[in-house]
Order: sequence, then structure tokens, then C-alpha cells
Amino acid sequence: MKRLAGFLKDWTLVLAMAAGAVSYLVYMSIPCLSSAGPALYKLVTALQPVLLFSLLFLAFCGISPKDMRPRKWHLWLLCFQVTAFVMLALLEILLPGDHWKVLLESGMLLFICPTATAAAVVTAKLDGDAPGITTYLILANFVTAVAVPVVVPLVHPDSEMTFMLSFSMIMAKVFPLLICPCILAWIVRFTMPRFHRKIVRLQNLPFYIWSVNLMLAILMTTRSIVHSTVPIGYQAGIAAVSLFCCILQFRLGRLIGSRYGASVTAGQALGQKNTVFAIWMGYTFMTPVTSIAGGFYSIWHNAFNSWQLYRKRHPVEKDIHTDEGHPDKKV
Repeated sequence: MKRLAGFLKDWTLVLAMAAGAVSYLVYMSIPCLSSAGPALYKLVTALQPVLLFSLLFLAFCGISPKDMRPRKWHLWLLCFQVTAFVMLALLEILLPGDHWKVLLESGMLLFICPTATAAAVVTAKLDGDAPGITTYLILANFVTAVAVPVVVPLVHPDSEMTFMLSFSMIMAKVFPLLICPCILAWIVRFTMPRFHRKIVRLQNLPFYIWSVNLMLAILMTTRSIVHSTVPIGYQAGIAAVSLFCCILQFRLGRLIGSRYGASVTAGQALGQKNTVFAIWMGYTFMTPVTSIAGGFYSIWHNAFNSWQLYRKRHPVEKDIHTDEGHPDKKV
């Protein structure tokens, strides 16, 4: 039993991903369940925001407001995200023909996409700076809300999609699941200290909430890929682009963060993405087929997170020493 419990703990995320994919494939293989499809879809889409809200609420409860200050690496990561986003947009404008359009827009989505709401959970498990990545999560969402309405009209001119309309659409998507949990957590911190202490003791609960949400996210990703009408060649290209973006962002984030004693935190901040938000941006602002880039990225970054968490629990000698123990330098 101990060996089984250890296996489940080591590979919780992989099992959650497998459960999500298998669940949808099983559903597809049983014709009598097709009538329940619309109701199940509504249930999953309603449950995901609730889980994300709970996840962020628990994360904010464990963070003191005074620790949520800017770090130097925040600026470097934000500059990279915006620069990569703009450069790919300019490249799409300059290149003749539409052969590279979908692949370039997939890269644009994955570079400007803000940090995942669950990033603080993984970062804490890896002994990183949870307040630092949570601060970056907020900053990245606001930068995305400004950058997308400014740049997207260059590649997708639309007289009806004004800056203020695009900005308000993104903020309406972000505010309830980002700012509201923060406000509620701080109200609890300062008005109900006893209840707050009980919440903080639930250290493993955010991880398991994230695992359930991951299962649902992969289920929806599998649904999107199965029903996609995108030619297999384009799907393979988008999958390759998303894998490249994942490797590059985790690696670059770690390199930048290592200069400030925050390699793990900066790597998660840049590499772990809010893929549900990326899928929504693809449908809303880009060529719709680019939305599957978020689905593929979800597979890659969660597979990497699973490997990182496994190595954390089963370190080899060269993994024992890390620069993350040093406090980040202030701006």
C-alpha cells in the first residue's frame, strides 16, 4: 500500500491528464451517452471557474500582501513576452501568403498568454517564491489586456473590435478569477484570523484541486482535438510550435531568474501558461484554429511539471543544490 500511495503521489498530474483523456474517449465510445453531452459540457465549463477561483483563493490566503512586490526579473520576463508577441505579428505582416499564418499566430498566443493560475501551487511545491509568481501573474494579465488590443488589429483588422472593447473583454474574463479571490483572501486574512489560520494549514488542498481541474482541462483539450477539422499536417505543426514555445519559455525563464536567485520561480512564471485563456483568445482574437495551440501546450507544460515534481521528491545529487533559497532582489 505504501508503494501504491507513493506512486500515486509521484504521478498525480500524469494520472490526472490520463484520466481526462481516457474519460472523453470512453464517453465517445458509448453512443448512449451522446444525449448527455450538452449537460456534461455545461457542468465541466461551470465547474472549472469554481475550481480556479478556489485555487487562487487558497493561494492568496497563504501570501502576505507586503510580500507581493515587484522583482527585477518581472520586468525582463514581461519585456520578453511583449517583444516576442510583437515580432511574430510583424513577421506575419511581412511574410507573403498565408502558409505561416496559423503557426505564427499560435506562437503569438503562447508567448503573450499570462501565467497559469495554478503556477503558485507548483512553485510552492518546488520551494520557489509563491508571492513573487503571484505578483507576476497579476502583472502579466494586465500586460496581456493592453498588448492584445494594440497588436492584434495589425494582423486581424476589424473595425468593430476597438481597443476599449478588446480590453474590456479580456478584463471581464480576468477580473472575476484573479482580482476577486485576492480581495476575498485579504478580507479573510484581516477580519477572520482564526479561520485564515485553518485555511493556511490546508497546504496540500490546492495541489489536489489543481489535479481535478487539470483532468477537466485535458478532457476539454481531447474534445477539441477529436472534433477539430484542422488538417493533420497543421495540427502537427501547431503541436511542434507549442512544444518549442514551452521549452523556450521554461528555459529562458530559468536563465533570467538565475541572475536574481529565482530560477525555479521565473521558469514557472514564463513557462506555465493559462492555456484555457489561450484557447479563448484564439477563438476570440485570432484565426480560430490557433486555439488548439493552447490545448497542446497544456499537455507539454503539465508533463514537464510532473517531471519536475518527481525530481523534487526523488532528487539526484546534482539537484540538491539550488539558487532558489536566496531572496529575490527588489526593484
